[in-house]
Amino acid sequence: MLSKIATSDGHGEKSSYFDGWKAYEDDPYHATENHEGVIQMGLAENQLCFDLVQDWIKNNPQASICSAEGLYEFHDIAIFQDYRGLPEFRNAVANFMGRVRGNRVTFDPDRIVMSGGATGAHETVVFCLADPGDALLVPTPYYPGFDRDLRWRTGVQLVPVPCDSSNDFKITRQALEAAYEKAKEDNIRIKGLLITNPSNPLGTFLDRETLTSLVSFINEKNIHLICDEIYSATVFAGQPDFVSISEIIEEDNVVCNKDLIHVVYSLSKDMGFPGFRVGIIYSYNDAVVSCARKMSSFGLVSSQTQHLIAAMLSDNEFVDKFIAESAKRLANRHKHFTWRLEQVGISCLKSNAGLFLWMGLHPLLKEQTFEAEMSLWRVIINEVKLNVSPGSSFHCPNPGWFRVCFANMDDLTMDIALSRIKAFMLKNKESATTTTTTRPKKKLCWQASNLRLSFSSRRIDDIMMSPCMSPHSPLVQSPLVRARN
Repeated sequence: MLSKIATSDGHGEKSSYFDGWKAYEDDPYHATENHEGVIQMGLAENQLCFDLVQDWIKNNPQASICSAEGLYEFHDIAIFQDYRGLPEFRNAVANFMGRVRGNRVTFDPDRIVMSGGATGAHETVVFCLADPGDALLVPTPYYPGFDRDLRWRTGVQLVPVPCDSSNDFKITRQALEAAYEKAKEDNIRIKGLLITNPSNPLGTFLDRETLTSLVSFINEKNIHLICDEIYSATVFAGQPDFVSISEIIEEDNVVCNKDLIHVVYSLSKDMGFPGFRVGIIYSYNDAVVSCARKMSSFGLVSSQTQHLIAAMLSDNEFVDKFIAESAKRLANRHKHFTWRLEQVGISCLKSNAGLFLWMGLHPLLKEQTFEAEMSLWRVIINEVKLNVSPGSSFHCPNPGWFRVCFANMDDLTMDIALSRIKAFMLKNKESATTTTTTRPKKKLCWQASNLRLSFSSRRIDDIMMSPCMSPHSPLVQSPLVRARN
């Protein structure tokens, strides 16, 4: 009775990533009402600077047409608006994107195309660039929602580009070439490369040399480059400046067909506004801008939201204060969180951005397999009551990694979560000590110095179909209606 798309599995819910969300929704932690519930550490949300936003709104009540001070603009904002968006909104977003990047690059407001969040923006770009059956290269590990956002309704395939823990998951030209050539052998037409910079889930951003290499690669192959930069303002204070693809293509020594370059942005992560559903497509290709703007009518940002955002992001003093303070608070939270983990023997990939960290729990695996990773994950979510996301759900080629979000909770909740981790690690240590007194020690196959692993390789198809693809994810009260995380 329904369409093939509606009844397909392309929505991506059969994944441990979303099973974790369901576990949280069934038994959510609450400081007073459910102290033993699951703590949500699978939500990449920035709640550390809400006080700054709330103060601005209190001081600028006229920015909302739903306030007494802003009511005089209600009529003009509430009636039908051009789907290109309010001019002041596009100007403010272009201004904000430039300031986030240190004003080293400017953005043309006429190239700003709005969408209902980055989810809609990604799908729109893919609709513009590829036909059903075409494919995009995507370095791993990558955000699990891409399997839904990019594939479900478009019919486009994703071809993983395996990036290994042995070199901190850096994208190499060799890996790109190998994935591209393998796709050609399989008669898969590659239309583009998708990168997330800063990375979700790694919490790292690409350096200038790597970005230049990627531009060279897509230019040689004549394929598109889609750059998801939704975490660009989450770089920690004290770290090098974030480098946008928009900076790279303006450099004199870089040869590039700009028609191949497209940026996806939103305010969900940098500003912590996922509920506002402000997604942005910024393309250097005139035809893509024109097509995406026509398609944007299927997912516009409300004019009331545009009006408020325009006023807020046009306030340069507020914007600069927010960017600086957010970077400082994220750095402090990250430093404290990783320090507490180190105290109980947990190492993380060295990161410099994002709302999460990439935690290595290899020593806790009974064996270095994805099955063992899933067994450990079930213990963490069912007994420790923490919703952390296993690396296999991000298509990570190496078992034992978990993404942990740290910016979506208050200090008290964070302390409780860390206390649960500490108790779990101590329990495991005691168990291991008891085991070693009754059994001969086995040589571990991991190296603690750099968290490199030594185990037999698995085909990427096996990784994609590993136990992270759960057979029982619910279709009722789906967590996928949430913002991209």
